[in-house]
Amino acid sequence: MRQISNLPNPFESQHRDLLEPAGTAELELYVDDSREILSRNDSPDLPFRWSVNPYRGCFHACAYCYARPSHEYWGFGSGTDFESKIVVKKDAPRLLRRAFDKQSWPGELIVFSGNTDCYQPLEAEYGLTRACLEVCADYRNPVGIITKGSLVLRDLNVLVRLKRETSVLVYFSIPFSSDDVARKVEPHVPSITKRFAAMKILSDAGIPTGISIAPVIPGLNEDDIPELLDRAYCAGACTATYSLLRLSGSLESVFLERIGEAFPERIGKIINRLREVRGGTLTESRFFKRQAGQGPYWELIEQLFALAKRRAGFPKDDMNATPRTFRRPGVEQVSLF
Repeated sequence: MRQISNLPNPFESQHRDLLEPAGTAELELYVDDSREILSRNDSPDLPFRWSVNPYRGCFHACAYCYARPSHEYWGFGSGTDFESKIVVKKDAPRLLRRAFDKQSWPGELIVFSGNTDCYQPLEAEYGLTRACLEVCADYRNPVGIITKGSLVLRDLNVLVRLKRETSVLVYFSIPFSSDDVARKVEPHVPSITKRFAAMKILSDAGIPTGISIAPVIPGLNEDDIPELLDRAYCAGACTATYSLLRLSGSLESVFLERIGEAFPERIGKIINRLREVRGGTLTESRFFKRQAGQGPYWELIEQLFALAKRRAGFPKDDMNATPRTFRRPGVEQVSLF
């Protein structure tokens, strides 16, 4: 764990300045008493409307995580608080079942997790993601999963059931090809080898998988794209995606500080490349522009991804429509004749 370091919370009226060096961050758990578990996404540039996040904050401690500023809504910081003060939604499975029982729920795709990793280490103890997936299987509700955690293998039997009853797609987030680099940027994440091994096991079991090369950090990992796509295809992935680094709000300061510590000889290049593909700034918040860049260098990255994806063997059109399979347990179609 890192030395405690957090920017002032913009939602708090007071801020403490330490009179002596900060201590080391320690894991603290908080229980959430939310009355709803489904998070509605109204962003027009994202391919899903609903997500479930059993945990807030993430022990994986990725320096680039776009969810860091959201931790400030809880009164925490976006730095070490994000990876050490974890909010646990113990009622998530019950709340999800209650949401499905409402007549207003149409049975749309639900993504685990739209914010922080649903298979971070705490899931091994709490099993909230597994319990929520079981609810989705009971109701035949389509599921998408985005994770860096190899713990997803524990739930293979539930995923097989979801594949049989409705649809499921598991994206593994793998933005680096080198474990040495990855460990400096995403320090508490399973190794790249473990993530590809998990992808292979799921794929061999008939579970559709994909790779998410996100974020692309110009000046650091764009050259990794061809190798990552080759390894993903060999591991059975049927789809691949990527997106450019976003540095919203306080994330910008956290990212630059940590990347500067990890790669002091490359931080200047990374900043310059980011400004180049962002039109002179470090980030972009507008819809349909925030996940991609602009200019000649970004066009090279786009061409690199497209060419490497095709050479690896991925089909041109690799996504299928989400089926309409939702039904409530015990409710059967009754014929009048």
